[in-house]
Amino acid sequence: MNLAFKDVKYNFLRFLLTMAGVGFLITASTGMVGLYRGIVEDALLVVEKIGADLWVVQGGRAGPFSESSAVSSDMDHRVEGIAGVSSVRRFVQISQQFGFEGRDLRASITGLDFPKDRGEWVQLQRGRYLAAGHFEAIADESIGLALGDRVRLAQDDYLIVGLTRGMVDASGDGLMFVTVNDAMAIAQRRTSEEILLARAAAGKTGAAAVSESSVQQDSKIAAVLVTLDKGANENRVRTNVLSWGDANILSRADQRDLLLNQRLWRLRLQILAFTGVLLVVMAIVISLIIYMLTMEKLHQIAMLKLIGARNSVIVAMIAQQSFLIGAGALVLGLAMSKVIFPFFPRRVVIDPWDFAGLALAVATVCALASLLGIWRALKIRAQEVLS
Repeated sequence: MNLAFKDVKYNFLRFLLTMAGVGFLITASTGMVGLYRGIVEDALLVVEKIGADLWVVQGGRAGPFSESSAVSSDMDHRVEGIAGVSSVRRFVQISQQFGFEGRDLRASITGLDFPKDRGEWVQLQRGRYLAAGHFEAIADESIGLALGDRVRLAQDDYLIVGLTRGMVDASGDGLMFVTVNDAMAIAQRRTSEEILLARAAAGKTGAAAVSESSVQQDSKIAAVLVTLDKGANENRVRTNVLSWGDANILSRADQRDLLLNQRLWRLRLQILAFTGVLLVVMAIVISLIIYMLTMEKLHQIAMLKLIGARNSVIVAMIAQQSFLIGAGALVLGLAMSKVIFPFFPRRVVIDPWDFAGLALAVATVCALASLLGIWRALKIRAQEVLS
């Protein structure tokens, strides 16, 4: 006879409510860790998928995903002449808010160096890749646009020819892919007020160019993407670029390190801190329930001791009850995670190894939580059954 199962059956509603409460805590813990994993995936999405071996960025800067970067407009031609370089592409990414059918939408405009890059590395859900040098766009579904829509960006209308899913930047804004030249035109668009201020600052009376502004304008090329020949000496390419003085060069691993260990470092600590708090709360809840159940069974435990039951039988009963709560809560938490998280506005990634680590943490919490009940049960003497 398993005393733990008998007691669970007798107090089934209380165990069920406890498992539900702990299950919600596990869901919250899974969600926070999954949210961090999702932000990491979003932040690294372009870096991992675009297929560049090296990124040439502004000198003294850490690249467009960590801080602003602008390289000279002829940087791609300079890099292309280095021995060992197979191909180069220009890269532009800007955040843009625009109106569409009475709605305010927001997207991260990403430039593809057409025709070298038509967006084949982008996983399409519907539609096609870019086929023209101007006024076509591939948009993520999260932006709120449909295939065939025409959206006005800056002073031109763009036709949505392709749709992606789950392609967003680190801020959660959906990616919209246009050609590099179109992206620069969108970035350089100025309001009438800015143009008038630029005229006044320069003392001009004639018509000012559309790109003129009252603020200093740098090149809109954020980086140059480099693909190396097979067997090329990466260190030699790095040395050549760094010798120019106006450029820095980063590998894919460098970009990952900058994003994870600098830009997202505080977020990681915050997620771990909240997860730790939830585990402490979980331990307190399980400890109180197990302790209360033990206090209610003092007479029965004394009776067991009177008839010769060993302490190991009593310890096993209390420990099994604690682990049953944890196991049931884990199953419930995973089920709720699968149902709830797909509706979240940000990507939540449930990594099997993360959940395995959480299961190990819950097992540890259950073991520690049962100690309070075990301590109280072992203090009971068989003679107390007569009181």
